[in-house]
Amino acid sequence: MESGNAVEEACGMLHVSRSAYYKWLSERKSTRTTENEAIAEKIEQIHMESPDKGYRRINDDLRHDHNIHVNDKRVLRICRKKDIKSTIKYSNHGCTRQAKNPQYIAENVLNRDFHAKAPNEKWLTDVTEFKWYEGTETHKVYLSAILDLYDRRIVSFVIGDRNDNPLVFKTFDKAIKANPEAHPIFHSDRGFQYTNRAFHHKLEKAGMTQSMSRVAKCIDNGPMEGFWGILKRERYYGRRFTSKQELVQMIINYISYYNNRRVQRKLGVLTPFEKHNLFLAA
Repeated sequence: MESGNAVEEACGMLHVSRSAYYKWLSERKSTRTTENEAIAEKIEQIHMESPDKGYRRINDDLRHDHNIHVNDKRVLRICRKKDIKSTIKYSNHGCTRQAKNPQYIAENVLNRDFHAKAPNEKWLTDVTEFKWYEGTETHKVYLSAILDLYDRRIVSFVIGDRNDNPLVFKTFDKAIKANPEAHPIFHSDRGFQYTNRAFHHKLEKAGMTQSMSRVAKCIDNGPMEGFWGILKRERYYGRRFTSKQELVQMIINYISYYNNRRVQRKLGVLTPFEKHNLFLAA
């Protein structure tokens, strides 16, 4: 029996017209189309909660939080179809001032080797600034932080009104208190706080090896600079903070989110603390 006759006979048995059958056939969704619609729903949910995320980070969240395993290209196609785009990435400019008369200069011991085999093996540090506004007046706060190269967690941080030695010293003391057995390579740029002889003595007392970036070589402290860029792109740029409390709370909340909830592909689609705890468990 020819296919046309078979269709006609089947339609007669089901009491439907051939035109209705072909309309249904043309509109029937494939399994892949149905899957894409379900994935698109999750993608839109992720994008609504975090519009800064690009398709790669969205895919990491699909895998980590929703057990959906698809490749990047498929997620990109769905994002384009739904006109989902991440917020613009801005250039980051550090605020650390080079020391005019450094008391101590260390060699670049780290030498851009950003791989670590265990937590507390290599720490990076830096200071960056944020602005908030009160009418026509501009105010600043400064964030000093220490980052672990193994799991990319923020080991410690301190927020202050001044970019000075106490800001950096408090950050270091806080890290030591939380990690008393840590003796990492401690890398920074040549900011005046880090070339201070008193700070070098603190490192020596803690059994750490001091390392410094070369002059005008921001890439020597690349992962730390990268963290500043991530934080500011995802929570700071494009917003106008009109109170210090609002700005400070944003920073505190973001670092908690970054350490505990923000998955990273370089960590095997894990959060910094998931990576950290897996090492401790092993």
